[in-house]
Amino acid sequence: MIQLKSAREMKLMHQAGLLVWEAHQIVGSMIRPGVTTKELDTVVDQFLVGHGATPCFKGFPGPVPFPAATCISINEEVVHGIPGNRKILDGDLVSVDIGAKLNGWCGDAAVTHAVGDMHPKRRLLWNITRETLTLAVYLLGVKSYWSEVAAEMTALVEGYGLSMVEEFTGHGIGREMHEEPTVPNFAAKPDFRLEPGLVIAIEPMVNLGSKGTRCLSDQWTQVTTDGKPSAHFEHTVALTKDGPWILTQEN
Repeated sequence: MIQLKSAREMKLMHQAGLLVWEAHQIVGSMIRPGVTTKELDTVVDQFLVGHGATPCFKGFPGPVPFPAATCISINEEVVHGIPGNRKILDGDLVSVDIGAKLNGWCGDAAVTHAVGDMHPKRRLLWNITRETLTLAVYLLGVKSYWSEVAAEMTALVEGYGLSMVEEFTGHGIGREMHEEPTVPNFAAKPDFRLEPGLVIAIEPMVNLGSKGTRCLSDQWTQVTTDGKPSAHFEHTVALTKDGPWILTQEN
């Protein structure tokens, strides 16, 4: 059942979202060739805990509990990459996903960073994935049903010869990181109405090659089946009577 949020609850979620946004600004200032993904994760973990928040991903249940505060996925890694000793290289696409709970409310956002000199096809992937999220946020205040938004997201992606990942979706969010509804990035059933009080995490994942994914032996990291790069952008967005409100950025 979808839990619609009040204006007061949205404001509380915005506090969590701003903390996630600030963590992303720190990552953006650090990310460069030679930095390890573990270094980024450690700084984000310390920042969130230092501000009284709980990193939502750390210990998240799965085949094994997720071991880090962030998911960091590079190039062909789509989502759920585990931070470690891997060093970021010039030309990498580095997706950083951060979730935090503050005062009982969650915020969730992802940013893909284009590091250094970028191959034109990778730059296109990065740009279109970001534009797809921007389009979705705008359409949230224009369309009546989510499937209408998702269809236009997919049309944009496929119009550039790219592929929308279908194995993973966005989600409702509130007191828990994952709530109803499921928010696919492609037109699918069951659908849901777009109405004030809805708060969802919108997160297009786009591949340069085919849409297929597979899981690595660490039981978390999802990679493209063809080894081509992927990009991922996400915001937590509330739909108010005045239109969409991005809760995971400074307004």
